Amino acid sequence: MATFFISLVFFLCFLLSTYALTSPSDISALKAFKASVKPSSIPTWSCLASWDFAAADPCASPRRTHFTCGLTCTPDSKRVTQITLDPVGYSGTLTPLVSQLTQLATLDLADNYFYGIIPFSISSLVNLQSLTLRSNKFSGSVPSSITKLKLLEALDLSHNSLSGFLPSAMNWMSGLRRLDLSYNQLKGSIPKLPPNLLELALKRNSLSGPLSKSSFDGSTQLEVIELSENSFSGTLQSWFFLLPSIQQVNLANNSLTGVEISSPTAGQSDLVAVDLGFNRIEGYVPVNFAAYPLLSSLTLRYNRLRGKIPLVLAQKKSLKRLFLDGNFLIGQPPASLFGGQAPVSGSLGR
Repeated sequence: MATFFISLVFFLCFLLSTYALTSPSDISALKAFKASVKPSSIPTWSCLASWDFAAADPCASPRRTHFTCGLTCTPDSKRVTQITLDPVGYSGTLTPLVSQLTQLATLDLADNYFYGIIPFSISSLVNLQSLTLRSNKFSGSVPSSITKLKLLEALDLSHNSLSGFLPSAMNWMSGLRRLDLSYNQLKGSIPKLPPNLLELALKRNSLSGPLSKSSFDGSTQLEVIELSENSFSGTLQSWFFLLPSIQQVNLANNSLTGVEISSPTAGQSDLVAVDLGFNRIEGYVPVNFAAYPLLSSLTLRYNRLRGKIPLVLAQKKSLKRLFLDGNFLIGQPPASLFGGQAPVSGSLGR
């Protein structure tokens, strides 16, 4: 009889081990995650609706009718590596217990109605590579602890209600390649940027002050800068367009009063598009833009520029789009802008 009970215990333990695959800490975090979402916002056909902890183990395979989507686990089915929710209008908060998912590489809650603060404990997700909370209702500040995520490559917190200042230690995020905090209520200046950043998007916030060279020091890989619809002021200095990898710049709808343009070193530059429209830039149309060999789109509309349109811009073969309307320019535009085999499109009128 004793042998029978011992065998039964071993058998039950075996069944338990084959069933309960997922780490207990991950399971408790997932339960807390779902519990933080309002049940009324979970459609019966959605990913979260299939998260039935009583019926199945989250990482068990095949999932069939339970945990059908939203989760990815490690090959040994013990740790959760990805949460990607469907955009069905989930409403709730992001539980601080998400920090228990220490193998999480991707967290994507985009296009829902999550609200409240982004938990400070998110810094415990040391393996996180992509964090996408775009188009929700998160408020409060961008947690300073987020700068501890050394492996993070993509951070998208755009289209929320975040406020306050940008974390001062963003340059610690050595793995970050893409940063999008557009359409929030952030204020202050831009801190020193991560060294390996490719794309920076801070459109439609309340950022202000002159753009400081110290913020961009070491940004040798930065290709795209989207800073439109803020309150940046002062003169845009020549170093800005000499960033070694810069391709696209949008600083439209700010309060810039001047722009300094130097010719690129040895005539080498990847700059393709510049939009400085709707600022307060004074002086003449900067002729040195013509020295950028690949520049195809230049917008300086609705500033306070005066004088004539430089002939060198009209002779620039790479230029395809030119917007200079809304300034105080005089004289007729060079005929070559609209003639030839590749006429320039855009607007030059007042």
